[in-house]
Amino acid sequence: MDKVNFFKSIHVKFVLIYVLLILIAMQVISVYFINNLETDLRQNFTKSLNDRVNLLEFNIEQKMKDVKSYKEKKSEEEGKLTLEEDIQALIDEEFEEKEVQVLNKEGVVLASNKPRLKGQISFNPKIKLALEGTVDDEIMLTPEGERVMVLAKPIQIDSKGETIGAIYLEASIEGIFKQIQRINNILVTGTVIALIITGLLGVFLARTITRPMADMRKQALVMARGDFSRQVQLYGDDEIGQLAMTFNNLTKKLQEATAITESERRKLRSVLTYMTDGVIATDRDGAIILMNDRAEEMLNISRQNALGTSLMELLRLNTNYTWEELYNEYESMLLDFSTDDLHYVVRANFSTIQKDDGPINGLICVLHDVTEQEQIDNERREFVFNVSHELRTPLTTMRSYLEALAEGAWKDDNIAPRFLEVTQNETERMIRLVTDLLQLSKMDSKDYRFNFREMDLVRFLNDIIDRFDMLEKENIELSRLLPDRVIPVQIDTDKMTQVLDNIISNAMKYSPEGGTITFTVGITGRKVKVSISDEGVGIPKNNVSKIFDRFFRVDRARSRDLGGTGLGLAIAKEIILAHGGDIWAESEWGQGTTILFTLPLKKVKEGQL
Repeated sequence: MDKVNFFKSIHVKFVLIYVLLILIAMQVISVYFINNLETDLRQNFTKSLNDRVNLLEFNIEQKMKDVKSYKEKKSEEEGKLTLEEDIQALIDEEFEEKEVQVLNKEGVVLASNKPRLKGQISFNPKIKLALEGTVDDEIMLTPEGERVMVLAKPIQIDSKGETIGAIYLEASIEGIFKQIQRINNILVTGTVIALIITGLLGVFLARTITRPMADMRKQALVMARGDFSRQVQLYGDDEIGQLAMTFNNLTKKLQEATAITESERRKLRSVLTYMTDGVIATDRDGAIILMNDRAEEMLNISRQNALGTSLMELLRLNTNYTWEELYNEYESMLLDFSTDDLHYVVRANFSTIQKDDGPINGLICVLHDVTEQEQIDNERREFVFNVSHELRTPLTTMRSYLEALAEGAWKDDNIAPRFLEVTQNETERMIRLVTDLLQLSKMDSKDYRFNFREMDLVRFLNDIIDRFDMLEKENIELSRLLPDRVIPVQIDTDKMTQVLDNIISNAMKYSPEGGTITFTVGITGRKVKVSISDEGVGIPKNNVSKIFDRFFRVDRARSRDLGGTGLGLAIAKEIILAHGGDIWAESEWGQGTTILFTLPLKKVKEGQL
């Protein structure tokens, strides 16, 4: 897993959130405090200004009321000058503002802190409004960029409500804003200091939270690699500590579950590996996700090449079936993988992978090699057919002749003996057939007993050949290429005599008149090899390997005429195999046949051979 980016880590996020919360809180407090402070300062300034103006108004009103007394004491001009001087004295004493004007009802400036304005008529709109009895106050910006509070207030006689003049005042309010700015700077500085302290505390607090979480992340990465030995360190008994304890318990449980799962997986792997059947698993789309070794052998494909491919394609089903049909309809089917040189049949059993009543997640295919079973079934059917056929032929012949005899042929001295002879021959033929079948049956049952004894194979062969040589059948020559030494073997003489009788009888049956049957003996390793060759018509190449099968005949009609049962070579093969040897044939059509078999040599001391 990649390392978490610094700016994306929860540590930074925690500190950032903590700092932002403090910053927002400080900003809210600052805005609220500054707004309220500014409002209070402006209200106090305005109230103070209004109080002083009201006091000035009261004094001016009193002074203007005393105009008559001034006029009585002195001349009118002197009385007027005395009033202006008194008002000017009040302004100079009480006001240090930017500009103060006291005007009479005609708008003439009676007194001002700016001497140049005295005696002039003011056309200021605010003064005109004040002379009309309207109070007007407003904060304005001077051309120099200074903020001032402008107040225009009428001077009225209380009893009559008559406006006798006006007061116009411009007072700088810049000091209030500078004071607010200083306070604001103090708050900003305090905010920065608070943020620094908060950031440091946030880092510390974040580490107390993120350190266990980082430790748990590290533990998770270790667990992902399959290592469950590590434990998360406990930093306390709070929620983080309880989470760490839970994580350690989870690690323990997961270790136990993984051990159980791995054990079951090993069992499953062992079962799949040593199963005699092939197993293939697919996903829901039919792609192969699992295959055991036996399936690889049976289908002759490597697991690496098979994984991910389609099961339908691998089993050659895509031309005859669809995936949905295989899912829904088929549980078992025979698959023929036979070639020209090899017969190979596999039975495939299918079952779906499904949890409860949920959707189908895949398919399990179990492959079983039924080639031998199919072959056995075919051989059994062929065997029953051949036995039935071989018994039916003589029985049909016997029934025909017996019916003829029953209908009166027995009275004919010429026909009756010949019919009885045929019936007797067919009876003996059936007896031979049944005897051979019983012998094969006993040998198949594994209860057949052999009486082995030591024998010189060369002498044994000479005795057998001498017996056939005395028959002098059709002038067939028996040629012996036998060694002039003792070859000791352990054999059952009766059973080996039966083997040689069957082989030599076949050779004489199929050899032409004047032909030669050659007997050869040689030693190959720790075995002796015997070959018997004739000069008959031979066996077609595709039938050479079948002559040892039961009831197999190259030429059925001729074999039956010669009295064969088709079981002689099959019996010979079973006897040779029971002696620990092997038997086979070599032949070409039109060039004769050679039957070869081997027998193990008897263990003798060095130098006896």
